[in-house]
Amino acid sequence: MIALQLWLSTAGDGHGIQVYDTTELYGERGRFRVLQFSGDAIQGALDLNHPRRVVFEYPRAMIHLMESGGAMFEDVFVIGHGIGTIAGYFAEKRFKTAEVNAEVVKLSRQHFGCSQDNVVIGDGRSILESEPDHRYDFILLDAFTADGTPQHLVSSEFFALARSKLNSRGSIIMNLMGRSERDRLMGAIHTTLSEEFPYIKAFALPSEGTADVRNIIIMGSIKPIRYQAKQMAGFVEITIGQGHVIRD
Repeated sequence: MIALQLWLSTAGDGHGIQVYDTTELYGERGRFRVLQFSGDAIQGALDLNHPRRVVFEYPRAMIHLMESGGAMFEDVFVIGHGIGTIAGYFAEKRFKTAEVNAEVVKLSRQHFGCSQDNVVIGDGRSILESEPDHRYDFILLDAFTADGTPQHLVSSEFFALARSKLNSRGSIIMNLMGRSERDRLMGAIHTTLSEEFPYIKAFALPSEGTADVRNIIIMGSIKPIRYQAKQMAGFVEITIGQGHVIRD
């Protein structure tokens, strides 16, 4: 039997937000605290028995891609805060996070132990525009609305902006939702990204059907992308077809 304890439920900024504890999460038994938007959009989860553990596969895979690029990186810009999982994992690095919803940041500090003072409230693209050129080693995109990733964060103009803010070793890593095959949007994002970045790889968790919507990680880099398959938390490299170029 699954036990639930609701800590908070709010209308938020255009969508509901809940914080609750549960004894089961995606079939795993334990003690978990969850930040969830309306519907099934879980934004973050904390293992209350092992608070330093990174619960979900996609941030573990993104962490490995960052570490595979070399441990010497220092500066990271993140769009989409959630509960601050990756920034918390790399607490010794310099992270700057843009989050459009102030309530999400407040809840991450009240209920999920987020203690870093590195979050700016506002639109991630607008905040990134004001950052110095060539400053960042990584730009991470993990931002969703009810309609998915906002288009202005996957357009040709945004990727050109991201490229200008990355240094000569820099990469952008995106957590997206889509299908591993015949997904028009994933194809369009992949094609648009290739206008600015010479090296691109895409990864997905295996599923029973290629039509299943799941986390897709797409990485664009100025240098060749290296990784170890066994460290990708179950994600496997996939091939995404060509698509149209997304413009503002």
